Amino acid sequence: MATVVTNIGILVSGDINNPILKGDTILIQDGKIAAIGDKTLLDQVNGEKDVKKIDVGGMAVMPGFIDSHVHPVIGDFTPRQNMLDYIGSALHGGVTSMISAGECHTPGRPKDPAGVKALAILAHKSFANARPAGVKLHGGAVILEKGLTEADFVEMAAAGVWLVGEVGLGAVKKPAEAAPMVKLAQKHGMKVAMHTGGTSIPGSSTVTADDVMKVNPDVVSHVNGGPTAISPAEIDKLINETNLTLEIVQCGNSKIADMVVKKLAAKKQLNRVIFGNDAPSGTGVIPLGIVRNIAQIAGVSGIPAVQAIAMATGNTAKTFGLNTGLIAVGKEADLVIADKPMGSVGGNALEALEAGDLLGISMVLIDGKIMFAKSRNTPPAERKVTVL
Repeated sequence: MATVVTNIGILVSGDINNPILKGDTILIQDGKIAAIGDKTLLDQVNGEKDVKKIDVGGMAVMPGFIDSHVHPVIGDFTPRQNMLDYIGSALHGGVTSMISAGECHTPGRPKDPAGVKALAILAHKSFANARPAGVKLHGGAVILEKGLTEADFVEMAAAGVWLVGEVGLGAVKKPAEAAPMVKLAQKHGMKVAMHTGGTSIPGSSTVTADDVMKVNPDVVSHVNGGPTAISPAEIDKLINETNLTLEIVQCGNSKIADMVVKKLAAKKQLNRVIFGNDAPSGTGVIPLGIVRNIAQIAGVSGIPAVQAIAMATGNTAKTFGLNTGLIAVGKEADLVIADKPMGSVGGNALEALEAGDLLGISMVLIDGKIMFAKSRNTPPAERKVTVL
């Protein structure tokens, strides 16, 4: 089955180095982007059966957002906030993919090697088999506990586990203990995140820039605090003395978030920034957290909206090796169709974000499939989508 998205006003690529694409039409086949161009692409599917045509009425089309930091359990329930459907709610905020930072809120979470290994494998397989609300949740981020050996990482990798939850959430906290385990995980193809800043929940620990540099993870989790941030001097160390990916979260310190992006912009290194929520957490569940990050960085920090969008899409996809987050041929067709919200001073979706407003999301597609035709959470869009 083919789907054609046409009459696009602004085509945002998700690539921070080439953020706007020419063209007003996207052809989707078998869940992936098959071509990008003008309305002549419609000719390729004329006469075919089961062709779906989506006229976006001049709105913006961008990649689906990726939440780089979520703490799931199993399914679409969070015991931390005792609520259902928080992942489905995030979908209505434009989130099409999520990355687990560890299933640390699981009631009775095991803390022995066999238990944490089993939990990681279970969560990975569960979310692979059943996407909550259709969202691609990459679960099973093992939390490092004492006693894990290379054989355990080999077993987990063979079962498909490829994430290590925030280093510091388990009993392995000190760099001398964590660094060897992180190297083993990376050796076997796993991506590693590391808690940074003050304590978040009982059992976590304060982590400094020096700690991070000694462990050398792939992602510096919530560099702006989860929720308490490290100092500006510590931020400078991470920016100037490493090339690590720095994650900004909604459940963090907005002042430090602003400082991080401005300093990286001055160094022309905005490709190092990714966006997460760090929820569910004590701060709560924030369905519009990723789009709020985009609006904050575009509206308050003065970063062009297209680059802020890339921090929530292409940057994250590249960091974690996902085949999404970009509007490009061969990529999974995870798309957000959005406009300025009604009443915004902005003239279009990008100008609304740069004014500090949220997007009015009209439609989200995952693998080319329409997930909804009107967001239940964002303000209404100025224009309408027509499905033919």
